[in-house]
Amino acid sequence: MRRNDREITDELEIENYISEEKILRVGFFDNGEVYIVPVNYGYTLDDGKYTFFFHGAMAGRKYELSKASPSVGFEIDGGYELIAAEDACGHSAKYRSVIGNGVLSLISEKNEKLKALECIMKQASGKAEWDYSDEILNKTAFFRLDVKKMSCKAK
Repeated sequence: MRRNDREITDELEIENYISEEKILRVGFFDNGEVYIVPVNYGYTLDDGKYTFFFHGAMAGRKYELSKASPSVGFEIDGGYELIAAEDACGHSAKYRSVIGNGVLSLISEKNEKLKALECIMKQASGKAEWDYSDEILNKTAFFRLDVKKMSCKAK
């Protein structure tokens, strides 16, 4: 990180930020192109290790790339606020962001799918303990992103 003065290292502050946001962007490398997709997410934090969960269709570019190219980058940003100035180059902004990389895998086991969906729904709605039909679980792809490296920055 070039601007070490903006790095956030307090683990509680980082988790509080991640718990407040709603969109994770996942970046894949696809035959010379970068493909970035925004997803709703949920997460767990166990022994200092983050795991993100998201879901989608069992077809399409995201699904195929998750199998073919599971090393991904990710990003969460928020808290943007413009700090205006008299001249254009004097403008600045407040923000927070988390960036990192990890390994993506598809979840196939029912109990793991339920865990992932609970995490996603808790993040999205603030509520846990929903009921999920087997039909939905069987026709939905569930993704697990195990974080290898991550940093947080704020201004």
